[in-house]
Amino acid sequence: MRLIERRVGLLFALFLALLVIAGGRATWLGTVRADELRAHARSQQVQQISVPARRGTILDRHGLELAVSEDSATVYANPFLVDDPARTAARIAPLLGTPAASVRKTLSARNGFAYLGRRLDASKGAAIERMGIEGVGVEVEPKRVYPQGTLASQLIGAVGTDDYGLAGLEQAHERRLHGRDGRRRVVKDALGEPVSIVEGRRAEAGEDLRLTIDGAIQERVEAVLAGIAGEYAPKGASALVLDPRSGEILALANWPRVEPARFGDSSAYARQNRAVSASYEPGSTFKAFTVAGALEERLARPETTFDLPPTIQVADRVIKEPHERGPVTLSVADILAQSSNVGSVQIGLELGPTRFDRWVRRFGFGRSTGVDVPGEAAGIVPRPRDYSGSSLGNLPIGQGVAVTPMQMAAAYQAVASGGVTHTPHVVAGPRPRARRVLSEGTARRVSQMLEGVLGPGGTAQEASIPGYRLAGKTGTAEKPDEQGGYSESKFVSSFIGYAPARDPRLLVAVVVDEPKGEIYGGVVAAPAFEKILSFALSYLRIPPG
Repeated sequence: MRLIERRVGLLFALFLALLVIAGGRATWLGTVRADELRAHARSQQVQQISVPARRGTILDRHGLELAVSEDSATVYANPFLVDDPARTAARIAPLLGTPAASVRKTLSARNGFAYLGRRLDASKGAAIERMGIEGVGVEVEPKRVYPQGTLASQLIGAVGTDDYGLAGLEQAHERRLHGRDGRRRVVKDALGEPVSIVEGRRAEAGEDLRLTIDGAIQERVEAVLAGIAGEYAPKGASALVLDPRSGEILALANWPRVEPARFGDSSAYARQNRAVSASYEPGSTFKAFTVAGALEERLARPETTFDLPPTIQVADRVIKEPHERGPVTLSVADILAQSSNVGSVQIGLELGPTRFDRWVRRFGFGRSTGVDVPGEAAGIVPRPRDYSGSSLGNLPIGQGVAVTPMQMAAAYQAVASGGVTHTPHVVAGPRPRARRVLSEGTARRVSQMLEGVLGPGGTAQEASIPGYRLAGKTGTAEKPDEQGGYSESKFVSSFIGYAPARDPRLLVAVVVDEPKGEIYGGVVAAPAFEKILSFALSYLRIPPG
C-alpha cells in the first residue's frame, strides 16, 4: 500500500513539475517574447505587397515600339510556411535559374517574406505556381523589353531590377514613364491560403513617350556606323540626322552598339551617348563659323581674295596646310572649299579676339544646346582674356576649342536654314522657338560656299548624290595628348552637311573617333554622310534639288 502511495506521490510531483514548467514557459512566451511572436503570426497571416505599375512605352515617330513592358513572373516565399526548404529548393531552383543552395538558404531564413526570383518568363512562373508549394507564391509584374534590340540603345537607356530608369531617356523621363506603384494587403489563413485581398492603392500605369526618331533612318545610320567600324576599326563613332527646319532629331546613333537588356555589361565608353556628351576638337568643320563671322562683320565677301604663303606664324606657333603647297591667292570661297588653314587663320586675325569670340558664342558654343537628352556636355571655349599669343592661330581652324556633335549640328542649322536655329529635340511635341544667329544673306552666302566643298577641287568632291545639291564641310583634327600637345597618331574625322543645299530638309553629322589607316574626314566620314543622306532622301521622298 505504501509503495502505491509513493508511486502516486511521484506521479503527482512529476505532473506538478511539468505544470510549473509549462506555466513558466507560457508566462515567458506571453511577456518576454510576446511582441516577437505577434510579429511572426502577423507575417504568416498578413502580407503587404507592392504592385508595380506598368511602365509607359517608348515609341518612334511612327509608333514603332522601342521599349515596352510585358508580363513577367516574380516568385516570392514566406519561409515560415515552407515545411521542407531543401526539397522545395531542389524543385524550383532550375526554373529560377539560381543554385539550389542559394534558394535553400533563403527559404531557411526566419523572416516573413523573401524574393526568390524577379521578372522571370511568365511560363516559368506558371510552372512554379502549378506545383502548389505552400509558402511559395507567384506575382505577375511588368518587365522592360526592347523589341528592336540594340536600336538607339544609348539614347533610350535602360532600367534596373526595380523598374526604375538607370540611363538615357528611361532615366530622364522616369517620373512620366514609371507611373505610380500600388499597394495590396493579403490576409491568409493557417494553411497559407488567401482569405482577403484588399487593394490599398491601385497601380497607375506610366505615360507613353513618343519620340521624333524615325526607326528606319535610325537603323540605317547604325548600319553605316557599323560599316565604318569594319573598315577603319575606330575607337567609336557617332552620327545624327535632324530636320533643320524644326530641330527634330530623326536619328541619334553611337557605335559600339549596346544591348539594353544587359546595359551594365558594356564599357562606360560604349554606354555613353557620345553624340551629346563627348567633347572633341572639331578641326576644319569649325572654319564655316570663322568665315560667317567675317562676312557678318563685313570684313570680307565670298570673292575677297587673300595672298596665302605656304605657312603662317602666329606668336610661337607655325600653322601649315594639310598638304604642302607654294604661295597662292585664294578667295574666301576657295579657302573654305579647300579647307585652307593659313587662309582661315588670316580671316580669324582680321576678326580679332573680341569679335571672333562673340561669333563663336553666338553660334552656341561654350554652352549646352538644351537638347532634351540627358548628359549633354557644354564643351570648352576659352574667353579672350585667357587667350595666349597663338590662340588666333588655333581657334579659327577648330583647335583649342572643344565641342559636341550635337552643338555642331545645332550651329550648322543656322547656315542651312537662313540664319535661324531651333533647339534640337527627340521628344515629340510643340516646335521650340527659333533663334536668329545670322542674317539671311550671310547664311545663304556661306551655304553656297559649302556647296563648293563637295564640288571640283573641294575636300569632299567624291561625295555626291545624283540630282541633289549637297553642302557641307570635312574635318580632321589631331587629338590632344596627355603632355599638353597633340597626338601624331590619334585623330577625329568628321563631316557635317545637309541637302538639298538650296532648300535643306535633312542635316547629317558624322564623327569618327580614332580611325585606323585613313584619317581624313573627306575619306572616312564623308562617304558615311553620303550613304545616310542617300537613304534618307529616298525614304522620305524628298524631291531632287
